[in-house]
Amino acid sequence: MNNKPLVVTPGEPAGVGVEVTLKAWKSGKTGVFFLLDDPDRVKERAKIAGLNVPVRIIRAPAEAKEYFSEALPILPHYFPNTCVPGKPSVENAPSVIKALDMSVDFVEQGLISGIVTNPIQKHTLKATGFKYSGHTEYLAHLSKGNPKPVMLLVSQVLRVVPVIIHDPICRIADLLTTELIVEVCLITARSLVHDFNIKYPRIWITGLNPHAGEGGTIGIEEIEIIEPAIKILEAYGIEISGPFPADSMFHGTARDQYDVAICMYHDQALIPLKTLDFWGAVNTTIGLPFVRTSPDHGTALELAGTGKANPESLINAIVLAEQIYSWRQKTPKELI
Repeated sequence: MNNKPLVVTPGEPAGVGVEVTLKAWKSGKTGVFFLLDDPDRVKERAKIAGLNVPVRIIRAPAEAKEYFSEALPILPHYFPNTCVPGKPSVENAPSVIKALDMSVDFVEQGLISGIVTNPIQKHTLKATGFKYSGHTEYLAHLSKGNPKPVMLLVSQVLRVVPVIIHDPICRIADLLTTELIVEVCLITARSLVHDFNIKYPRIWITGLNPHAGEGGTIGIEEIEIIEPAIKILEAYGIEISGPFPADSMFHGTARDQYDVAICMYHDQALIPLKTLDFWGAVNTTIGLPFVRTSPDHGTALELAGTGKANPESLINAIVLAEQIYSWRQKTPKELI
């Protein structure tokens, strides 16, 4: 168990974040964490959802360890508007963002071991002028040193990384560059070594087009962008293969041959991952100076208040954050 607790952010207060957090504590499968939220709101939602979970108000992150075995520790953080299950409020969006700001402050002060973020409602935040595509980009903005954030999604059967994350499909070919692929792959290889204890990572990379371009007859991005990136990465000593057609990279025999699949865009990576392990998958942001994970699902507004939300992905996100933090403590600081 880590000496420092993790913080779990509330995410969209109208969603299922609070419910899966209550269930995660009740599962007994995680190390110490605390929830950044309104204690009265948490108690009310627990009652509505039929979840009998004791809570304990704390005044500082360090107190979480003292009370975690007997109750879910909550560090108070409030929302200006009533939080109605299933009905997001634009008025609450600034508090959703503020919880992220506070969490990064905690980790930079050395008070916590990492951040686990519950899902946010992106369009609600954007209605208030939020200019970032999601958690990944905003947390990078808050980080020192202007890091390049990379989305690594992890399950028991597959790891995937999308090079292009939250951009419209019509822009992908224009946004994709050799330099970007190289940067994402280097960050990924480094993370597999230091965050997952994989000494010699094996990377496979998809093509962009059907049949990986089929020799240039169905697109030239493989020849002009992806293959040059592979050559550069090989010169760095990275064990990388491809580009392969995305439709043949995710069956069992193929998966046995690599540690991570680098995909060209969001759905190319997330569709196979969620098909294989929808509830168990975890989203982690690599390339940041701190640990951040998240359940790999949305706010599930239709389930909010029902008590039916599945906590498995959040539980796995908490456990993965603990594991990554632990491995990073064993890595010489100059190599992180």
